[in-house]
Amino acid sequence: MAYYSIFPEKDTTIYSHPDRTNMNTGRDEILELVEEKSNTGETYFTSRILMKFKNIDIKDVIENKLSGVAKEVTSNNLKICLNLYSTEHKQLANSHVIEAFPLSQSFNEGTHRYESNPPFIASGSLQAANGATWVHRTELTSSLWDTTNFNSQATGSYTFQAGGGAWYIGSDFRGENIFFENDNLDLDIDVTSIIQKFSSSFYTSAVYPDAITNNGFIIKNPSSVEEDSLSYGELSYFSTNTHTVYPPKLTFKWDDSSYSHSGTTLTSGDIFLSLYNNKSEFQRKSKQRFRLTTRKRYPDRTFVTSSNFLNVQYLPETSYYSVRDVETDEVIIPFDTEYTKLSANSDGMYFDLWMEGFQPERYYKLMFRVDNNDGINIYDEDYFFKIVR
Repeated sequence: MAYYSIFPEKDTTIYSHPDRTNMNTGRDEILELVEEKSNTGETYFTSRILMKFKNIDIKDVIENKLSGVAKEVTSNNLKICLNLYSTEHKQLANSHVIEAFPLSQSFNEGTHRYESNPPFIASGSLQAANGATWVHRTELTSSLWDTTNFNSQATGSYTFQAGGGAWYIGSDFRGENIFFENDNLDLDIDVTSIIQKFSSSFYTSAVYPDAITNNGFIIKNPSSVEEDSLSYGELSYFSTNTHTVYPPKLTFKWDDSSYSHSGTTLTSGDIFLSLYNNKSEFQRKSKQRFRLTTRKRYPDRTFVTSSNFLNVQYLPETSYYSVRDVETDEVIIPFDTEYTKLSANSDGMYFDLWMEGFQPERYYKLMFRVDNNDGINIYDEDYFFKIVR
């Protein structure tokens, strides 16, 4: 499979507004980037999102899922994107730039929600919440985010309210998503270079700037936006605690296609396409190879001693697959002309899917795209399958 997704171990939103600096939202269904007006003046206080994916999940993709040259994590053969899916947004500005950086300090998720008031601060070792807040990284009062004396490796803090995370800086440690008000507001941030730094820490003894520990990501507005006197509205995204099909994910994309055959390539005309080995259910831990039967719907009239339907025929190399959620019609894997190419060998056309990259107990639909002399052709033949635990 040339698309493979893993889901966060933890995520939360932290708030700099004076009423919420000690509030933890580790179990809230929503993550948000907001600019909240102060209670006493024209200052707008920002929020930031923290998110972490397990080392074991990232290593599993690198060691057991990637194939060919993509075994080595570099931007030359692999693309890794941080995806967040939008929910209700409010009072948006005309354009937005959202940044993602690797955290230089660890955090705990906590179990509170936005509506929950922080518990009373009593004497002892516990702070006002049991997980990350704007001020603290964990439940310990000693776990303050770095706010001063940053070295060349990291930065952090915030002019209007000290705290809010600490992160690595530099061009290899930053991803961004630029979009406008009428664009798709889902986040699709290229973090390939950051995951490369994580992977170097797994397998070598390298240190910064060649390798860093995976403490997770911080997702935020640029500092120029966070610290101006305007509101850019509210950007809201589903968290890993959502009860929808839109949790955040880290998506690995690579080209695993192989196209080699000596048969007839169908470059035009009415093509019949059939998926002949699709099961109704697949175990989540399985990997499945799907094969396609392709031929002209109405074969040319010829005088032969065998059936035309027995000849293996092929789609052109510019053919692709896509996967959608049946219930919501959400595109899980798009027609990606670089990373979802169909393969071909002597047995016909095929492609592979790792079922573990999908959410279990849901139905999915396969669709196909063929770019040939007639143009772009989409095939939706209602091929469904279910992922079971």
